[in-house]
Amino acid sequence: MSGIGGVRAFSPGAFTTSTLQGMAEALRHRGPDASSTWVGPDLGLTHTRMEVVDAAHAHQPMHSADGRWVVVLDGEVVNHDSLRSHLDYPFRTSGDTEVVVAGLAVEGISFVERLRGPFALVAHDLRTDTTHLVRDRLGVLPLYYRHVPGGIAFGSEIKALLALGPRPEVDGRSLDAYLTSSVVPAPDTLFEGVKKVRPAHRVTIMPRGHLEEHHYWAPPEGDPEEIWTAGDAIEAVGDGIRDAVRVAVATDAAVGAHLSGALGSSLLVAEMQQLRGGAPLHTFSVGFTEQPSDELRWARHVSELLGTEHHEVALQATDVDELWGRLSWHRDAPISAPGDVAVFGLARAAREHVRVVVSDEGTEELFGVQPQHRLARRVAERSAALPTPLRSRVTGPAERRLGAVFTTAERRRLLSAEPPRERVLPPVLGADPLDRQSRQDLQHWLPDHLLERADRLSMAASVAWRPALLDHHLVELAFRLPASLRFRPGTPRWVLKEVARPMLPDHVVDHRPARSAMPLDAWFREDLRDSARDRLTGRESWAGRTLDRAFVHALVEGHERGGHEAGRLWTLLALEMWHECFFGTPPTAPRPRRATTSAVAPSRRH
Repeated sequence: MSGIGGVRAFSPGAFTTSTLQGMAEALRHRGPDASSTWVGPDLGLTHTRMEVVDAAHAHQPMHSADGRWVVVLDGEVVNHDSLRSHLDYPFRTSGDTEVVVAGLAVEGISFVERLRGPFALVAHDLRTDTTHLVRDRLGVLPLYYRHVPGGIAFGSEIKALLALGPRPEVDGRSLDAYLTSSVVPAPDTLFEGVKKVRPAHRVTIMPRGHLEEHHYWAPPEGDPEEIWTAGDAIEAVGDGIRDAVRVAVATDAAVGAHLSGALGSSLLVAEMQQLRGGAPLHTFSVGFTEQPSDELRWARHVSELLGTEHHEVALQATDVDELWGRLSWHRDAPISAPGDVAVFGLARAAREHVRVVVSDEGTEELFGVQPQHRLARRVAERSAALPTPLRSRVTGPAERRLGAVFTTAERRRLLSAEPPRERVLPPVLGADPLDRQSRQDLQHWLPDHLLERADRLSMAASVAWRPALLDHHLVELAFRLPASLRFRPGTPRWVLKEVARPMLPDHVVDHRPARSAMPLDAWFREDLRDSARDRLTGRESWAGRTLDRAFVHALVEGHERGGHEAGRLWTLLALEMWHECFFGTPPTAPRPRRATTSAVAPSRRH
């Protein structure tokens, strides 16, 4: 895993070597083992490296043998061996970066559509003077860009882009989206002018600065019911999971796993144990001391059954208060939930034993039926039969139950404005409400929330993170399955359960994990009470000045009087802390160990 960054210049003075080194410094936690910088004609690239695969030879930026292409890559191309065997190219290393460079030299930019795995890359074609920013299909790894005086800057994290150009303002048009779900959907961010490359997209910077966007992948439509039998589905999903886990753990570094109480997590660890052939496997679980979780005990039980070396991480409210500013800096965004702190706590503990942690992130979105999915189907079915004037009375109250932090009416009051029409997400097409909701999750909820926080907050501890079951082959298979097999009524995760039965006892397979309940109510009445009141209602509060002050005061006071507004208070307090971090006095950035090598390569002209 790595940090990548750079600047495409269109006028003299857009960047200097020290600018690139400043970007690398901001990304050093993503690559604490080595860094290098390259300056070419109208382009500068920087790369920080974490040694996971082929550490001795895969130095970047890397040039193609013919001198046409230069590439920086974050992530891993897990099918690089098979791609290598079909390329007529004078390879010098065994790593995946050179396979990317070789494929570009032989086939051109369309080669990136053959890559498998989590990646973000920048590829510059010196012959056509075009720069390509490419992100993997699921959006596991991040890539951002912004216009700066005289050029366009790009990088793995927003903080690297702040090393040059004027400091951006808060993007007021993104506040409505944030107050809806605690995250901002791609391509927008809370920083004005800073954009995300969307998952499965390629953004091309043309010679005069024009941007072109290309969407190169989407999950397939579902197959007809008659094509699949139950046995076929179980066999195909089982094979797909084994293959996805196999490629996820293929690394030269020590690998561990996040073990929760969920079925997908238990199945993932069981598969890893089989692949390792008895070699010790470190597993990790995390919880909060104020509210002991049955799932911690369950994870411990599964660990004992599978014979892993298990580690438990205990966090408390004081950890949240102490880490909030630091983790806001790492995430480049408001801390969306206490789970963000848990991700960092787990990664920090894992760093003592392993360099890579795999998880079952995304399994529920692929094979489970979550409560909001069931509600979405019921709302769609019932509201469709109502006259148009009455539909809002059904869908309005359902907003909160579908996951909205603040309803449309509440956001209008908070922002004193209508939701910006240009930021409304287009409807997602699908066969039925469940299919549409699942595709919506894949496009936005996973990459903009779950995957973003897991990447950013694991990298905060300099630990590489891999969502093993979000291999795009397995994702395509999941979407091809008929709904009757993928979301069998009355039996959530049916196909996963049947795949797991040969590997896990029935009581583990059929275990119903309790919904994770963070002790937010207590925190906002005790440990975080004063912090929340001061930061949200004080005279210096940015949220208090920007949002409807009376509404914010009412939330704070209502919760203190016994109401249940902790989740909404968290969203507002996280926004305030983010603003304080990036627009006030930023916290001291954590200092990973010094990179072992650092080099500035001279310009190469062809």
